[in-house]
Amino acid sequence: MGSQSANLWVLLGLGLAGILIMTRKLKKAIREDFGAFIEKFQLLPPPPPPPPKAPHPLTGLTFAVSDVFDIDGYVTGFGHPEWVKTHGKASWTSPVVTALVEGGATCIGKTVVDELAYGISGENKHYGTPTNPTIPAKVPGGSSSGAAVAVAANLVDFSLGIDTVGGVRVPAGFCGILGFRPSLGAVSQIGILPISTSLDTIGWFAKDPNILRRVGHVLLQLPYTVQRSPRQIIIADDCFQLLKIPVDRVAQVVIKSTEKLFGRQALKHENVEDYLKSKVPSLKEFPSKKSNGEFKTSTRLLANVMQFIQRHEFKHNHGEWISSVKPVLDPAISAEIYETVETADTDIERYKSIRDEMRSAIYSLLKDDGILVIPTIADPPPKLGGKEILSEDYKRRACSLLSIASISGCCQVTIPLGFHNKCPISVSFIARNGGDRFLLDTTQAMYATLQEQADIAAKSKVSRNVVSKEESAEIAKEKGNQAFKDKQWQKAIGFYTEAIKLSGKNATYYSNRALAYLELGSYLQAEADCTQAINLDKKNVKAYLRRATAREMLGYYKEAIDDFGYALVLEPTNKRAGQSVDRLRKLFQ
Repeated sequence: MGSQSANLWVLLGLGLAGILIMTRKLKKAIREDFGAFIEKFQLLPPPPPPPPKAPHPLTGLTFAVSDVFDIDGYVTGFGHPEWVKTHGKASWTSPVVTALVEGGATCIGKTVVDELAYGISGENKHYGTPTNPTIPAKVPGGSSSGAAVAVAANLVDFSLGIDTVGGVRVPAGFCGILGFRPSLGAVSQIGILPISTSLDTIGWFAKDPNILRRVGHVLLQLPYTVQRSPRQIIIADDCFQLLKIPVDRVAQVVIKSTEKLFGRQALKHENVEDYLKSKVPSLKEFPSKKSNGEFKTSTRLLANVMQFIQRHEFKHNHGEWISSVKPVLDPAISAEIYETVETADTDIERYKSIRDEMRSAIYSLLKDDGILVIPTIADPPPKLGGKEILSEDYKRRACSLLSIASISGCCQVTIPLGFHNKCPISVSFIARNGGDRFLLDTTQAMYATLQEQADIAAKSKVSRNVVSKEESAEIAKEKGNQAFKDKQWQKAIGFYTEAIKLSGKNATYYSNRALAYLELGSYLQAEADCTQAINLDKKNVKAYLRRATAREMLGYYKEAIDDFGYALVLEPTNKRAGQSVDRLRKLFQ
């Protein structure tokens, strides 16, 4: 009996193990591609050229394409089964896909997009939402969700998507990978389904910045030129205030990386809201007040323009099909598509003016060698099936950031910066329209240092409050320096005062504020600030020089001579101190 019982337990154990193994296999079979692909196939590259000729630039790489690209012999599905039913197979392959295959890469399939590639959540109830490999309970971001997931899950080396209002940038940020939106018109859109013609760009994803750059060279047909370093890295301070994670976790990573690679002189701070108010006058023609009395900012108005253009041009492209087929659409998408807005010809012309002014404004800000730094998206990835992504507040924050590149036609790259509270976080770099090569080069040049600094920030054991105050004070000081350069003395004083409130033991903050007071003729305040700076740092030459100037202007000549003399003792080669001492002594001999 004991032997039979033992045998029974062995058989039962084997049975349970078998069930467990089968369950695991089944689960793996269902989700082995993370739900990224609609269908798989192979487009093989031509044989590599014989030596000594160089191999194809993308030899050995695999890629996937979003289900908006035409592939000969396959229906371009557009994220909706009704579209598939009502359209035939493509009779050719998109030239963009062909260029990549001829460049040595192998295409292995098509990936899921949002319904009609319209949203930014990445959810699709018809084909299933691709699983975000970095955090499965959250949305992958869209519209090119499957393409981003395929790269994030290491199923391919790179992938293609479409970015209209964030279709590449958002999923790159949510899945923790690189995503590149090129300048408007830089990559041919022949052989792809249009969403909004004047906003659409073909973008691409990768994990490796070198692969991102190599793909860019093929798609953009870039000639060889010497790599250039950015002369200015401009932090959009007001945009970072939209972030729902600690600002320092993103902005400070970029600031420290810039200082390490290019020096502090390359950094600049900008208030994008103020800049757009002055540089995009056509925005002023829009009503600036909501019905509830809340004033709309320039970036919010810009977001409204982007959403209007997307909706207007989408209806122009696909309205007839929607009216005749009446497909079942996600409520969030149908609400936008079916929203009726009266549009006059003058409105369309006004939108065109805004686009032209935006492009000109960004060029004036960045020139050929500047980078604008903004958050990719304000919020961490929302929960799957949640309503957060549908809220007006969420869309307002997202579109305010995404509209800058979409409306201006500039190029933008999403760069991952690790994790915060287990969610991927990222930052975005924007370069002028046509600055694609420069942006790709800058991304590759900065990527390793950005990851190093992100890792340091994530692992830092220092008190967050102390770090935050000191770093915030430095940011305020840099803003003050910029205002001083722009001859905005009172504004500079405000920023230096903010820095002093945050960190009152820094002599430089007092000395810098004193210089701004001197420009305004406020000599007593300048003298007091310099005295405080000297109390904190007895070897602060600039503080002695500035106090001497203030005392001379106040008529305290003996004290002024003493201060110039102290500066000369600390720095014997200082010509200004030496000349000032001689001048004052001759004057009062």
